Amino acid sequence: MSKKLLITEKPSVAMEFAKALKLNTKRNDGYLESENWIITWCVGHLVTMSYPEKYDEKLKFWRLDTLPFIPNEWKYEIIPAVEKQFKIVQSLLQREDVEEIYNAGDSGREGEYIQRLVFMMAKPNPKAVIKRVWIDSQTEEEILRGIKEAKQASEYDSLSDSAYLRAKEDYLIGINFSRLLSITQGKNLAKQINEEKASISVGRVMTCVLGMIVSRELEIRNFIKTKYYKIAGEFGTEESSFYAEWKVNEKSKVFENPCLYNENGFKKEEDAKKFILSLQGKQAKVVELKKSKQKENAPLLYNLAEIQNDCSKKFKIKPDETLEVIQNLYEKKLVTYPRTDARVLSTAVAKEISKNLNGIAKGYKDEEVQGYIKKMVDEKYATNNLEKTKYVDDKKITDHYAIIPTGQGYENYEKLPDLHKKIYKIIVERFLAIFYPPAEFNKVNVSIEIENELFYTSGKICIKKGYREVLKKDENQNSKNKTVEARRYPISTK
Repeated sequence: MSKKLLITEKPSVAMEFAKALKLNTKRNDGYLESENWIITWCVGHLVTMSYPEKYDEKLKFWRLDTLPFIPNEWKYEIIPAVEKQFKIVQSLLQREDVEEIYNAGDSGREGEYIQRLVFMMAKPNPKAVIKRVWIDSQTEEEILRGIKEAKQASEYDSLSDSAYLRAKEDYLIGINFSRLLSITQGKNLAKQINEEKASISVGRVMTCVLGMIVSRELEIRNFIKTKYYKIAGEFGTEESSFYAEWKVNEKSKVFENPCLYNENGFKKEEDAKKFILSLQGKQAKVVELKKSKQKENAPLLYNLAEIQNDCSKKFKIKPDETLEVIQNLYEKKLVTYPRTDARVLSTAVAKEISKNLNGIAKGYKDEEVQGYIKKMVDEKYATNNLEKTKYVDDKKITDHYAIIPTGQGYENYEKLPDLHKKIYKIIVERFLAIFYPPAEFNKVNVSIEIENELFYTSGKICIKKGYREVLKKDENQNSKNKTVEARRYPISTK
């Protein structure tokens, strides 16, 4: 009897596929087998690129005359720690009764690379048809769809090529520049850190990031605070008054005067005070008053970078920790695929988004979130026309759409650590916000004149919270001037 072989990236994912397929499997060493299916797994990387000494024993020693090292044919090897699992996968790939092979590795470039390396080294049964399973979540529905709609592996050759190229680029930069700098600069570094020897690691990404960090740190260390003095006028009546800030204009008595630090401040305190005295108690008049209404839509959905940034601010955790948490939520079926650049949904997903909303309404026992959903129902917010909004755009999606809650997996929710629950909640809130109406504001801009000197102020009042009921933006958050230390001197004018 012919068999179908399915290979996942790790054991826990293999178990989810077996559950979704409802297989009566027999557990063997490193794989599961039923009447029609065999399911096995990698354990992350099973194959790696060989170091230079595997090409030539002499290259074990770091010498300038052997650089640059650029192989004509690339060598790969099995990682010793996982050799046992590789041999299991290899034996299954080569079985004569296997007629279809499903690559169900992680749905991304790195996942494709891991599996392609295994196929390259294992040499599968040439009679077997190889297909690629591409899924956006680990829900049963999505797994079954991915298997049913699996495409020929050749349709992902471009993704595979890019993965191989990225790995080779990393290898060449790392091997050659690490050796070059260690040979030429290693002795100096060793003296500085009081060691006998020192090697210098260079990487395509890490060295660039380190360079940016060093550059920024030098800017901070070399920064010199500069005081300047801003002028503000108090206008109105004794019962009601407001402040407006002065800004130089072409008619101003100090226009292009060297005493100015910039367009709204003075270099010296005495010049600022002298300017104030020249206007003190003078008649002020409103020369321009602009009123407008402003609408503000909910932000786009989360991609990995955006949620890493938010979690860094909210929970003071590193990007890697955020990814680890969301990966866990993904494996618990609670959210969609985390390693995505997109902040929008696909048209296909938008058409069935009610499934996600209904799942959250029925399964997510969070009072605050249930309150948001109740309002959506009570106010009859539209949930069936997302395709016409900025939140749906097939052109802005490469591999995966934005990170959203699946509306499933709640049987796993209560066992989650507190941080995981908090991060899940902000994903849910960002998702629900796109169904809320825009926030609305009344905006006022006022220009006031005193003897050709102009003062400006503006204000914004939220008249309808809209999506901000869900995301609760801090409207009183003030940005800080990080380049200057400014002092404000008021003019009292009624």
